[in-house]
Amino acid sequence: MKIIFAGTPEFAVPALAALIAAGHQIVMVLTQPDRPAGRGMKLKPSPVKVLAEHHGLHVFQPETLKDVAVQAQIALVDADVMVVAAYGLIIPTVTLNAPRYGCYNIHASLLPRWRGAAPIHRSLLAGDAETGVTIMEVVPALDAGAMVSCGIVPITNTDTTQTLHDALSKIGAELMVDAMAILVEKGLLTATPQDEALVTYAHKLEKAEAAIDWQKSAVEISRQVRAFNPFPVAQSKLKGEVCRIWMATAQAGKANAGEIVSVHDGILVGCGSGLLHITELQAPGGKRLSAQAFVQGHNLQIGDTFTVD
Repeated sequence: MKIIFAGTPEFAVPALAALIAAGHQIVMVLTQPDRPAGRGMKLKPSPVKVLAEHHGLHVFQPETLKDVAVQAQIALVDADVMVVAAYGLIIPTVTLNAPRYGCYNIHASLLPRWRGAAPIHRSLLAGDAETGVTIMEVVPALDAGAMVSCGIVPITNTDTTQTLHDALSKIGAELMVDAMAILVEKGLLTATPQDEALVTYAHKLEKAEAAIDWQKSAVEISRQVRAFNPFPVAQSKLKGEVCRIWMATAQAGKANAGEIVSVHDGILVGCGSGLLHITELQAPGGKRLSAQAFVQGHNLQIGDTFTVD
C-alpha cells in the first residue's frame, strides 16, 4: 500500500515502525511542527519525525491542514490510504477523501466508550475493568467512524496511564498492520457503525484535577494517582510543600483523611474510606523516590498529614 502516515507522539511510533516493517510504501509522514521543549526551549522534533527521518521518509509538518496549498501537496502523493495515530490536528474532509481507500485511525479506547482527547486517563479514573484499541474509519465528527477491529486490555489495580499507553500502542500497531493486509487482499475493510446510545466522552485533562481530595475513597484516589502518571501527576501538600504522588494503591482500613498512619512498608494514608498505600512520590525540586527513601530523607512520621492546600 502507498500510505500517508499521520502521527506525532510516542504512541504513534510503533504503528509507523510496524507498517514500514510490513513492507508498505510510506509516501508521506504528516506530523506536527517541531515544538520548543526542555530548559533551553530548543525546537524538538516529534517522536514520529525522528523515526521517519531515520528511515529517510518524506516528512511534512504543516501548522494546519485547512490551507488549500497544503491539501494540494498531500493529494499529490496519490496515496492508497491514510493511517492516523494521535496526529493532533483536524483533518479536513477533502484530505480524508484524497486517498483511494480513505482514512483509518488507531484510537486508544473500546469505542464508542471514551471518544475524545484523553481516553486512557478517563478509563482509569472511571474504574473501567478493561480498555483497548479500536481501528476505525475517520469521519469529520470526533471519533465517530465505523469500527474495523478492536483489541482488549484488562486494567489491573497497578496499571498507570503509562503502562496502558505502552500496551495499547503496541496492540494498535499490530491491528493496523492486520487491517492493511486485508485491504491489500480484498480492497475494502468491513466496518461496524458505533452505537450512539453508548457514547461517552474523554474530555481533555485539566491541571486542577491533579489535586487530591483526601475525603474521597482510597480506591478513587488510587485511580487518580495512576491515571495522572506520567502527566500531570497527582499532588497534595505535605509539611507546607507540594508533593507529587506517582504510585499508590488502595487497601482496607480506617483513619482520618490525609493522616499518615504507617511509614513502615510504604506510606499509609487515611482517606474518606480505606487507606492509600503510597509507594513512590516526589518533593519539590527532588527526584522520584521510593516511599522508603522519601520517609528517610524527609523525616516523615506517623501523624503527619497530607492536606489539600
